[in-house]
Amino acid sequence: MKTYLAKPGQVEKKWYVVDAKGKTLGRLASVVASILRGKHRPDYTPNVDCGDHVIVINADQVVLTGNKAQQKKYYTHSLYPGGLKVTSYADMMEKKPELVVKKAVFGMIPRNRLGRAQMKKLKVYRGPEHPHAAQKPEPLEIKA
Repeated sequence: MKTYLAKPGQVEKKWYVVDAKGKTLGRLASVVASILRGKHRPDYTPNVDCGDHVIVINADQVVLTGNKAQQKKYYTHSLYPGGLKVTSYADMMEKKPELVVKKAVFGMIPRNRLGRAQMKKLKVYRGPEHPHAAQKPEPLEIKA
Protein backbone atom coordinates (compact mmCIF):
# COMPACT_ATOMS: atom_id res chain seq x y z
CA MET A 1 0.00 0.00 0.00
CA LYS A 2 1.35 3.42 -0.96
CA THR A 3 1.33 6.49 1.23
CA TYR A 4 -1.25 9.04 0.10
CA LEU A 5 0.16 12.48 -0.70
CA ALA A 6 -2.27 15.32 -1.31
CA LYS A 7 -1.95 17.39 -4.46
CA PRO A 8 -2.53 21.15 -4.23
CA GLY A 9 -5.53 21.12 -6.58
CA GLN A 10 -7.27 18.19 -4.90
CA VAL A 11 -7.59 19.69 -1.43
CA GLU A 12 -11.05 21.00 -0.50
CA LYS A 13 -10.80 23.93 1.89
CA LYS A 14 -13.45 24.58 4.52
CA TRP A 15 -14.16 27.75 6.44
CA TYR A 16 -14.33 27.90 10.24
CA VAL A 17 -15.34 30.76 12.52
CA VAL A 18 -13.82 30.94 16.01
CA ASP A 19 -15.15 33.19 18.78
CA ALA A 20 -12.19 34.45 20.84
CA LYS A 21 -14.36 35.92 23.60
CA GLY A 22 -12.85 34.90 26.93
CA LYS A 23 -10.35 32.47 25.34
CA THR A 24 -6.68 32.32 26.34
CA LEU A 25 -4.46 33.77 23.61
CA GLY A 26 -1.90 30.96 23.38
CA ARG A 27 -4.41 28.12 23.44
CA LEU A 28 -6.52 29.85 20.81
CA ALA A 29 -3.45 30.49 18.62
CA SER A 30 -2.22 26.88 18.78
CA VAL A 31 -5.58 25.48 17.66
CA VAL A 32 -5.93 28.06 14.88
CA ALA A 33 -2.37 27.40 13.66
CA SER A 34 -3.04 23.66 13.53
CA ILE A 35 -6.17 24.21 11.43
CA LEU A 36 -4.37 26.64 9.09
CA ARG A 37 -1.63 24.04 8.52
CA GLY A 38 -4.16 21.23 8.00
CA LYS A 39 -2.85 18.95 10.75
CA HIS A 40 -6.42 18.07 11.77
CA ARG A 41 -7.09 16.38 8.41
CA PRO A 42 -6.40 12.75 7.54
CA ASP A 43 -4.88 13.80 4.18
CA TYR A 44 -2.31 16.15 5.80
CA THR A 45 0.82 16.53 3.69
CA PRO A 46 3.64 18.69 5.13
CA ASN A 47 4.71 20.24 1.82
CA VAL A 48 1.20 21.09 0.54
CA ASP A 49 -1.11 23.82 1.80
CA CYS A 50 -3.99 21.56 2.82
CA GLY A 51 -5.26 23.68 5.73
CA ASP A 52 -8.59 25.42 6.04
CA HIS A 53 -9.61 29.07 6.31
CA VAL A 54 -10.17 30.45 9.81
CA ILE A 55 -12.13 33.56 10.82
CA VAL A 56 -11.47 34.82 14.36
CA ILE A 57 -14.09 37.20 15.78
CA ASN A 58 -14.06 39.20 19.04
CA ALA A 59 -10.27 39.51 18.99
CA ASP A 60 -10.52 42.43 21.41
CA GLN A 61 -11.86 40.09 24.13
CA VAL A 62 -9.00 37.57 24.20
CA VAL A 63 -7.34 37.15 27.62
CA LEU A 64 -3.92 36.38 29.06
CA THR A 65 -3.27 34.52 32.30
CA GLY A 66 -1.17 35.64 35.24
CA ASN A 67 0.78 38.91 34.99
CA LYS A 68 1.32 38.63 31.23
CA ALA A 69 -1.17 41.41 30.51
CA GLN A 70 1.10 43.87 32.36
CA GLN A 71 4.48 42.36 31.39
CA LYS A 72 4.11 41.33 27.73
CA LYS A 73 5.84 43.55 25.17
CA TYR A 74 5.97 43.57 21.36
CA TYR A 75 9.23 44.57 19.68
CA THR A 76 9.78 45.96 16.18
CA HIS A 77 12.95 47.32 14.64
CA SER A 78 13.37 49.64 11.67
CA LEU A 79 16.84 48.16 10.85
CA TYR A 80 18.37 51.59 11.50
CA PRO A 81 20.57 52.30 14.52
CA GLY A 82 18.38 53.07 17.52
CA GLY A 83 15.29 51.92 15.63
CA LEU A 84 13.88 49.60 18.31
CA LYS A 85 10.23 50.27 19.17
CA VAL A 86 8.56 48.61 22.14
CA THR A 87 4.79 48.41 22.51
CA SER A 88 3.06 47.01 25.57
CA TYR A 89 0.26 44.45 25.34
CA ALA A 90 -2.27 46.94 26.75
CA ASP A 91 -1.44 49.54 24.08
CA MET A 92 -1.58 46.92 21.34
CA MET A 93 -5.00 45.72 22.53
CA GLU A 94 -6.32 49.30 22.44
CA LYS A 95 -5.02 50.08 18.97
CA LYS A 96 -4.85 46.77 17.05
CA PRO A 97 -6.23 43.70 18.86
CA GLU A 98 -6.31 41.87 15.51
CA LEU A 99 -2.52 42.10 15.31
CA VAL A 100 -2.13 40.49 18.75
CA VAL A 101 -3.94 37.36 17.56
CA LYS A 102 -2.15 37.34 14.19
CA LYS A 103 1.29 37.60 15.82
CA ALA A 104 0.47 34.78 18.23
CA VAL A 105 -0.63 32.50 15.36
CA PHE A 106 2.32 33.54 13.16
CA GLY A 107 4.71 32.41 15.88
CA MET A 108 3.35 28.87 15.47
CA ILE A 109 3.54 28.69 11.65
CA PRO A 110 6.70 27.76 9.70
CA ARG A 111 8.77 30.66 8.33
CA ASN A 112 8.76 29.85 4.62
CA ARG A 113 6.63 30.30 1.49
CA LEU A 114 4.13 27.72 2.65
CA GLY A 115 3.76 29.42 6.03
CA ARG A 116 3.09 32.78 4.39
CA ALA A 117 0.43 31.18 2.18
CA GLN A 118 -1.17 29.58 5.23
CA MET A 119 -1.26 32.92 7.09
CA LYS A 120 -3.24 34.46 4.24
CA LYS A 121 -6.10 32.13 5.16
CA LEU A 122 -6.43 33.73 8.61
CA LYS A 123 -8.98 36.54 8.96
CA VAL A 124 -9.16 38.34 12.33
CA TYR A 125 -11.84 40.86 13.32
CA ARG A 126 -12.17 43.05 16.38
CA GLY A 127 -15.91 42.66 16.91
CA PRO A 128 -18.52 39.94 16.36
CA GLU A 129 -19.20 40.85 12.71
CA HIS A 130 -17.33 39.51 9.67
CA PRO A 131 -17.90 39.87 5.90
CA HIS A 132 -17.48 36.16 5.06
CA ALA A 133 -21.06 34.93 5.42
CA ALA A 134 -21.12 33.87 1.75
CA GLN A 135 -18.49 31.18 2.47
CA LYS A 136 -20.84 29.57 5.06
CA PRO A 137 -18.22 29.14 7.82
CA GLU A 138 -18.81 26.43 10.40
CA PRO A 139 -18.49 27.41 14.07
CA LEU A 140 -15.48 25.84 15.75
CA GLU A 141 -15.54 25.43 19.53
CA ILE A 142 -12.24 25.82 21.38
CA LYS A 143 -12.05 24.76 25.01
CA ALA A 144 -10.78 27.43 27.44
